[in-house]
Amino acid sequence: MKKLFFVLVAVAAFSFASCDGNKTAATEAVDSVEAVVDSAAEVVDSAAAVVDSAAAAVEEVAEEVVAE
Repeated sequence: MKKLFFVLVAVAAFSFASCDGNKTAATEAVDSVEAVVDSAAEVVDSAAAVVDSAAAAVEEVAEEVVAE
């Protein structure tokens, strides 16, 4: 019974020790994801500005065609 108890304690100790070491990697991964999301947001904003200017140009041409 003592052997089983010590084996379970050893497994628990290894599992707690292995879980503690991944905090830094997880934090770095979250920081990376946040940077990518911020970059993607900038690209989406730029694309939206291009679409808006293209829509304005199309509206101008459509008004000219209708006026003729």
